[in-house]
Amino acid sequence: MSTTLDVPVKAPTFQSVSLRRKLTNNVATVLVTLSVAVAIVPLLWVLYSVVTKGIGMLIKPEWWTNSQAGMTAFAAGGGVYHALIGTLLQGLVCAVISIPIGVFVGVYLVEYGGGSPLGKLTTFMVDILTGVPSIVAALFVYALWVATLGFQRSGFAVSLALVLLMIPVIVRSTEEMLRIVPMDLREASYALGVPKWKTIMRIVIPTALSGIVTGILLALARVMGETAPLLILVGYSQAMNFDMFKGFMGSLPGMMYDQTSAGAGANPVPTERLWGAALTLILLIAVLNIGARLLARLFAPKKV
Repeated sequence: MSTTLDVPVKAPTFQSVSLRRKLTNNVATVLVTLSVAVAIVPLLWVLYSVVTKGIGMLIKPEWWTNSQAGMTAFAAGGGVYHALIGTLLQGLVCAVISIPIGVFVGVYLVEYGGGSPLGKLTTFMVDILTGVPSIVAALFVYALWVATLGFQRSGFAVSLALVLLMIPVIVRSTEEMLRIVPMDLREASYALGVPKWKTIMRIVIPTALSGIVTGILLALARVMGETAPLLILVGYSQAMNFDMFKGFMGSLPGMMYDQTSAGAGANPVPTERLWGAALTLILLIAVLNIGARLLARLFAPKKV
């Protein structure tokens, strides 16, 4: 009769492997942290510079209620009212045109015709528009709207140029947000007999609404700071102009360019106006971002 002894087998140690992995993890963590610091420090520096140099103008009540009508480069005073209203009007018209088109194109590419010939052509054209410089968009609108159709240079022409820059960003962000919506939600809705269009409107879009709104705001922030369309398609006016189809119009980027031409850096008066307009533009974009995020949370699907 033979007996078999169960000899315990000693498990192999992976101490050397563990140490190597810990070292690799620590090195990667340090590199990522340094990369974040390299990205954040310049941004904070720029923000600090703009705030410290521009806050002096923003705390003056007349900065928000007056325009620069009748003001010269050496006469202190005036405000940003005309430029703020001009920027808001141009951005509003651009958003009204761009948002529905961009969202609908994104929905089409994800939910309907992404693999069709029309979908492939649309994707290709969106990729091209994404890399188009703002001055090219401005020249195209000038050649079509002003030179060919005979309309005046105006704030509406600027909005048309900004539409060409805003749509591809909205399309891309909408696509990405719709793609991350779980397919299970769509299938559950289809199983209940809900039509596809209603599934998209009631389930898919509300689920991705927060990301879509973020993409829209990124696109709007990009176009509101563009200068080339302003220089080509509408002249800068120091007076207030509410007419989007006629006459020169003030804007925050246009005001900054005008103050630079007036001697900003050498003359303290246009220098203060330059920094004030820059800080006003930053605050405007920040307010739009915060407001839109609050609206996105308000209309987002409620968690059960």
